Amino acid sequence: MLKHVLMMTTTLAVLPAAAHAADLAFAPVPVPQTDAAKRAVQASPSVTIDGTEHKIGYHVLYRSGDMGAGTLIDAKGNPVMNDDGTPAVSDSADFTSLLPRGDRLFSVTHFEARPGAMYLSELKQDADGTLTVLSSKPIDFSSVGGLWVPCAGSVTPWGTHLGSEEYPADARAIEAATSLDEIDDYTKPMVRYFGVDPDTMSLDDFRTAYNPYRYGFVTEIAVSDDGEATPHKHYAAGRVAVELGYVMPDRKTVYISDDGTNVGLFRFVADKEDDLSSGTLYAARWTQTSADNGGAADLSWVDLGHGDDASVRKLIDDGISFSDIFETADIADDGSCGDGFMASNAEGRSECLKVRDGMELAASRLETRRYASMMGATTEFRKMEGITFNQADSRLYLAMSEVERGIEDNAKGGKATDKYDKGGRNDIRLEANGCGTVYELDIDGSMTATAMRGLVSGKPTRYEDGSPYAGNSCDIDGIANPDNLTFINGTRTLIIGEDTGSGHQNDAIWAYNIDSKDLTRIETTPYGSETTSPYWYGDINGHGYLMSVVQHPYGESDEDKLDDPADARAYIGYVGPFPAIK
Repeated sequence: MLKHVLMMTTTLAVLPAAAHAADLAFAPVPVPQTDAAKRAVQASPSVTIDGTEHKIGYHVLYRSGDMGAGTLIDAKGNPVMNDDGTPAVSDSADFTSLLPRGDRLFSVTHFEARPGAMYLSELKQDADGTLTVLSSKPIDFSSVGGLWVPCAGSVTPWGTHLGSEEYPADARAIEAATSLDEIDDYTKPMVRYFGVDPDTMSLDDFRTAYNPYRYGFVTEIAVSDDGEATPHKHYAAGRVAVELGYVMPDRKTVYISDDGTNVGLFRFVADKEDDLSSGTLYAARWTQTSADNGGAADLSWVDLGHGDDASVRKLIDDGISFSDIFETADIADDGSCGDGFMASNAEGRSECLKVRDGMELAASRLETRRYASMMGATTEFRKMEGITFNQADSRLYLAMSEVERGIEDNAKGGKATDKYDKGGRNDIRLEANGCGTVYELDIDGSMTATAMRGLVSGKPTRYEDGSPYAGNSCDIDGIANPDNLTFINGTRTLIIGEDTGSGHQNDAIWAYNIDSKDLTRIETTPYGSETTSPYWYGDINGHGYLMSVVQHPYGESDEDKLDDPADARAYIGYVGPFPAIK
């Protein structure tokens, strides 16, 4: 139980309808065109709030590797070593929180690796709002079997850091493997956390070290007054490719986005406020009402049952396997299953499954996506990313980086088990859009999403050779592969970060006015990098901050542009400082 841990100055109460919304406008950032601009972090130099201009800019707190931050740590607290004998340092920094605690200010940063890492830093805040780092140290995850691919995150209304574990391995495939060649190479580096060498291990070594059911959960980190961090995994909230969990103002409801292909949208409702250790899990069903602009649908919610962290943790510790949870059968050519079996189109395959007697809790919390698909929820979404909430209008925003594959109408493929829906019901029937869409969801008084529609979409565009924008496959003045989102409550501004490859050569962060629909480019990042962790803090001791992390420069594309290895280090920083906006 994590209660009464931090008191933040930023409030998450729903704003009254009559509250003044500040008029906010960023100075735009140009599209990078020179080589120098394409290597730099560019951010708005100023912001105008209610007619008054304020100077802002991008401030680097540190780069990965500084003070040892980003060094991967094993279960004994020792650095994970590279083949050349040097410590492994991740350049994939992701979500970074700000956590006020009394008269001190802390920050937690994810490093998206296998094993994953989180670092706790203490910050100094000057009178003008400028932040600097005083110290940084790793957070110990050995009590929960280590950390796996931490991606995006959020801050709870009670002031804890809420993290994630993305892309958990397919437990069925691991159980069925007869050789290491059948184990996905993406999974193997995790064994380093347990002191196993992935280059020399046997299949038995791998299985002894690696239990797939330990990973794929919402994580919560509480920071004490004296700067100690305590991690928890919320097994009760289900196991999926958690992009992030976002806690609503009722302090009980958590929306969980699921990254990958043929994935679902989940809602966890805790039994008690400020305590995510037990509750009921739901999965969304999409009933389409329009195919325009990313589509629209009514949402209903499939009840996946009640659970608690302790009970699920015991199943994991006792060594439960996929075959303990399910019976399996072949799926027919028409996508149907035999008596007693139900079809699932999740986890990259079409399959017929039957939950073994008494295994409903295990199925719902350890094979959440499969179970949701079996129970009638929609598991056809693709690349589900950031979540944020507009309190004044009671609207939730959700980014879908790519509107493709399961989202497409599988009738085009001509077969129920084709690449589009893998034998599902074909709930979502949209045209492909590789540039992605940000959706808005209506939220009712019980914090339940009732409808969902496209808000702003990227526009596939072909630029001719010789154009200054040649090589960009999405409109340069629009979004490309939206990822992280945050809303500047007290204004009408949604912030949209990109994770794009060919869509835009240089990823951007945008400010989108939800009334005027105007998009303003407010930051661009170097070749091959990803914008991560744009997250708004409206009032920390009288100053506002837009956190902004630049992940793996030169690491996703344009690797040939890297001249100095030091330039490939991630940037952990922020845009600001702003005056407080409440």
